[in-house]
Amino acid sequence: MVRLKVHGVLADPNTDTKIVVLREEDGSEILPIWVGSTEGHAIRLAMDGVVPPRPTSHDLLKGISQHLGLVVTQVVVTDISDNTYYASIYVKSNGSEHTIDARPSDAIAFALRVPCPIYATDDVMKRRAGENLDTWLEKLDPQNFGKYEA
Repeated sequence: MVRLKVHGVLADPNTDTKIVVLREEDGSEILPIWVGSTEGHAIRLAMDGVVPPRPTSHDLLKGISQHLGLVVTQVVVTDISDNTYYASIYVKSNGSEHTIDARPSDAIAFALRVPCPIYATDDVMKRRAGENLDTWLEKLDPQNFGKYEA
């Protein structure tokens, strides 16, 4: 598995979506994941350390997990099929580990709040966005990263 960190959240200039840019912690590999505008905003709030006046769904999930004594150990982007990514949240409870299916956007937003490490499988990193990834990366405007610029 490849450990990733959230490098930034960009607006896709062609759609009403956001792009979560995950970067390999010890390298230069990038995993861009397109998410909805609301989901991108939730991730950005966590990155900026903003605590909204009322809890978001991810804050609620964090509170419930803490109340029940669950320990979130990691989030993993597990698969990609037809340009759709899949993720899992791993939690420990009473000595047992459980895997919870999640959308990557929710898993990432939750991971940033808990906090816990974010990974992608080697297979996902190999299959991500295919040959168009290099072309897409070349077109990125570093200004869009704001304070998250590398």
